Amino acid sequence: MELSKKVKSITPSQTIEITNTARQLRAAGVDVISLSAGEPDFNTPDEIIDAVYDASKKGRTKYTASKGLPALRQAIAEKMQRDNNLTYDENQIYVGNGAKQVLYNIFMATLNEGDEVIVPSPYWVSYTEQIKIVGGEPVTAVTTEDTDFKLTPELLKAHMTEKTKMLVLNSPNNPTGTVYTQDELQQLADVLAETEIIIVVDEIYEVLTYGTPHVSIASLNDKIKAQTIIVNGVSKSHAMTGWRVGYACGDAELISALASLTSQTTTSVAEPSQYGAIAAYNMDPKHTETYRKTFEARRDNAFQQIESIPYMTCIKPEGAFYLFPHVQKCAEQCGYDTVDAFVKDILREKHVAFVPGSGFGAPEYARISYSIDEASFNEAIRRIKDFIEEKTNA
Repeated sequence: MELSKKVKSITPSQTIEITNTARQLRAAGVDVISLSAGEPDFNTPDEIIDAVYDASKKGRTKYTASKGLPALRQAIAEKMQRDNNLTYDENQIYVGNGAKQVLYNIFMATLNEGDEVIVPSPYWVSYTEQIKIVGGEPVTAVTTEDTDFKLTPELLKAHMTEKTKMLVLNSPNNPTGTVYTQDELQQLADVLAETEIIIVVDEIYEVLTYGTPHVSIASLNDKIKAQTIIVNGVSKSHAMTGWRVGYACGDAELISALASLTSQTTTSVAEPSQYGAIAAYNMDPKHTETYRKTFEARRDNAFQQIESIPYMTCIKPEGAFYLFPHVQKCAEQCGYDTVDAFVKDILREKHVAFVPGSGFGAPEYARISYSIDEASFNEAIRRIKDFIEEKTNA
């Protein structure tokens, strides 16, 4: 069967591929420790599960409005006002099947063939692939450790052309864990305010910051807010990755277009999941603070562990739940030309899974998740160090 050119052009998600490989090995009885997954290891809070059960027992298991339940959109509006000091009407809020589908629908609704989208690298693996699928042209703006992997005004200007339609910004960042300060965002906003460039901001890791508070670029001024589409969801903030609830806040005309796309594709988000998201946003905020503190402690432990690995260097992340160490020198010391080959053999020989940086546009690096308990993480690092010692002494 002949597949479409667009499908053939897609690079499969490395994070999902490696995570699935780890699951398959576990199913076969192999003691695999996965540092590849982009999801918390906690179960969804009982309060949310109970709300979904109650809603389901009451028959709330039907199709809903393609924008999402009015009650959920109202809960999101209240959350945006409470947490971000941003006001959105319900007609400016769209609920989709996870932030990933929300992003895809945004690209589909806004990009025409050949439109350029500036994507700072390292980037989350799906941004560039989704842009290509809909006919856009991802333009990679390569950031470095010198700026903590953050886009600067100078770098932004250097990549802007007459074809630039959009900028994708992610803070807290996956895979680097960096968080933009308000001043850094303001500098970018000063450049963007002189244009009509659409700003898509992925804020899915919003609650997970460790020192630098999260600021949404949309909150800086009305002009930037009008240009900005905020993407968020409950997956990372409430351990609800499998429930598939994400959302967008922005221009009402765009929101209507996103709903139209959904009406012809998935119809709506599963109604029980939407009631779970309503419960999530009605929970005591102490829950997310406790959750954040847990990940901050894990961050501190993980960073200390990474620093003990020979030939690796890493900046200390300020958000999300990833480390992004430079691994190329370590790989070479172990006899490998690429980080990809190095990572593959660690999984094969030591049964530790993590993701090479090539999928994130940074092939000399790797993404290591600390979304698991500290004892398991520390055991994984011990195995990696054993692997390095064996290879360098061979």
